[in-house]
Amino acid sequence: MNDTYKKKTIISPSILSADFANLQRDVEILRDSGADWIHVDVMDGHFVPNITIGAPVVKAIKPYAQIPLDVHLMIENPQNYIESFIDAGADILTFHYEATKDLTEDVIGHIKSQDILVGLSIKPKTPVQEILKYLLMVDMVLIMTVEPGFGGQAFLQECAEKIPVIRQNAPENLIIQVDGGINRDTSQICKELGADSLVAGSYIFKSDDIEEAIKSLRN
Repeated sequence: MNDTYKKKTIISPSILSADFANLQRDVEILRDSGADWIHVDVMDGHFVPNITIGAPVVKAIKPYAQIPLDVHLMIENPQNYIESFIDAGADILTFHYEATKDLTEDVIGHIKSQDILVGLSIKPKTPVQEILKYLLMVDMVLIMTVEPGFGGQAFLQECAEKIPVIRQNAPENLIIQVDGGINRDTSQICKELGADSLVAGSYIFKSDDIEEAIKSLRN
């Protein structure tokens, strides 16, 4: 799947900014407005200071998405929840390097054995050099350009500078995704640095025209 998507910028709107009372409606709107993936932020209140949704919600929205569910685990001990999210319908499962450390390679192998895409994410303060040895093992690297936990934060330009470092050390088909403070202007910065995929929540859902907002990130 990553070879196919590398031909264009992958837009993965985050439902963190959706109306949780109308998730089916908002997922269908994103799908019909040109989103490539649906980004699902899973937070446990421990790894990050917020609690969002779990596998039951992923399962509930799966029939309405009809495009890949891009599930981002911002949780402690992600290895304990892999099967539940895959069974719920995750097509891409991204976990945090900071949550696994010495177990990172084992968690990557566990997810890959389930025949879905595996992503590895890092927080803003984590040096990018710490994950270079994993670039041949994963399908995607997710660079956080805000401190994970809440939507609507300002873009951290210094975090985007990790993009070219990964690009220089990664295989050609690795997807580099960026999440945090993405809008029309910051999306251009990220793409010029080498990003392949953009996650945006507030920018898309607060726009008057969701389809145009998605197009503005891609174009």
